Amino acid sequence: MSSETRFGAYEPVIGIEIHVQLQTRSKMFCTDSTAFASGDNECVCEVCTGMPGALPTVNRTAIEYAVKTGLALGCSIREKSVFSRKQYFYPDLPKGYQISQFDLPLCENGRVEFVYNGSKKSIEIIRAHVEEDAGKSTHQGDCSLINLNRASVPLLEIVSGPDLRGPEEAAEYARTVHKMVQYLEVCDGNLEEGSFRCDCNVSVRKRGETKLNTRVEIKNINSFRFVEKAIEYEILRQIDAMESGEKIRQETRLYDPDKNRTFAMRSKEEAHDYRYFPDPDLLPLVLTKAEIESMRAKLPEMPLARAARFQSEYKLPEYDSQVLTAEKDLADYFEKVVSASGNAKAASNWVMTELLRELNDSKKTVSQSPIPAERLGQMIALIDKGTISGKIAKTVFAEMWTSGKAPEVIVQEKGLVQITDTSAIEKSIDEVLAANPKELADYRGGKEKLFGFFVGQVMKATKGQASPDMVNQMLKAKLKG
Repeated sequence: MSSETRFGAYEPVIGIEIHVQLQTRSKMFCTDSTAFASGDNECVCEVCTGMPGALPTVNRTAIEYAVKTGLALGCSIREKSVFSRKQYFYPDLPKGYQISQFDLPLCENGRVEFVYNGSKKSIEIIRAHVEEDAGKSTHQGDCSLINLNRASVPLLEIVSGPDLRGPEEAAEYARTVHKMVQYLEVCDGNLEEGSFRCDCNVSVRKRGETKLNTRVEIKNINSFRFVEKAIEYEILRQIDAMESGEKIRQETRLYDPDKNRTFAMRSKEEAHDYRYFPDPDLLPLVLTKAEIESMRAKLPEMPLARAARFQSEYKLPEYDSQVLTAEKDLADYFEKVVSASGNAKAASNWVMTELLRELNDSKKTVSQSPIPAERLGQMIALIDKGTISGKIAKTVFAEMWTSGKAPEVIVQEKGLVQITDTSAIEKSIDEVLAANPKELADYRGGKEKLFGFFVGQVMKATKGQASPDMVNQMLKAKLKG
């Protein structure tokens, strides 16, 4: 259902702040490990807890990852940016401030394109700035447990313009950025562990109006489905409030997926409430044009461009191209299958049907596939050479999945080579026709649908190994007699 139908006279206005944990081995301003599986408060030192006299130092890899992401987002990269202290209190923020960027962010003025409902959308990226993460609070009854392992893990906050107009569109934008950071290999994209999470800013206005109304922030959503559901709930809540004359308050809310509702967390602060000022312990971050261009040269092909190339180079439908480029590992796998088989369409069909089904059923990623891409390509080549039929290939595929053997080995061991000997096929056809005189008479009497029956019987008699094309051709000739 479109936004116009669901929300009637009101138009949603949505912007998203995406927090991307940069996949570095150490934290943003100290050498503590960023390993997620570490014991509680195991990866903590005097720097990330803000002990007196401790001095932060900038993680160079985190900056490189941030610049790469900014370039992929189409941003301008500031040659001189500044780290600032953002002052606020929260129990899992041990310093009493967060090191972030304010008026001089590293990346700004970008744009992200994605396809939604068959149309290309373009969303403004206002800024993408580097900061440190806070710790994590776990609430149990009247008690809260604080784990500071996440404190000072490097984050890139990507701030979109208020350009999104519906829950599904917003979720698709978030998915697009998610794919991008995985293609760049700067973030593992694990939503359950909080490596990628969204703050959604939502307001509504009467259709035709251009003025932005009071926005509400929905904090820390770590599921694309929840992005949709939380935004939809909040839009409807605000419409109900406006219809009843209630004033919308600028606030931060949380989403409860069990109850499918948002609830107030705190009033929303303005920038001046944070009392930003340049961090006195960190020098300005300076990059040269040469350094920026060197990072630009290392950018991989991004998902939208790769999908377009799959359509033009491999002549694949748009849908196939979108599915195959959803993950970088999957796109890489597909191209290796094409290289080994020389048949892009067959590679697409086998990867999208047989391979993805088995991966989903076994809860494996494509990188964990027991069938290497080269071997799947070799199997497809055997079909194209006529060594095996498409039906036999499914048996070979299943055996490859369980045994890991090469397709040629399986074909030889199990005697699965396709029968192309015309005399052998003719003999099987004659035996089938002789064994089914009634069906033969009915067919010649006009019941041509029985042709499929005869094909099936011949394939059964040859254990599926006869060439289907030859069976069809020779059977038609025989039935005419």
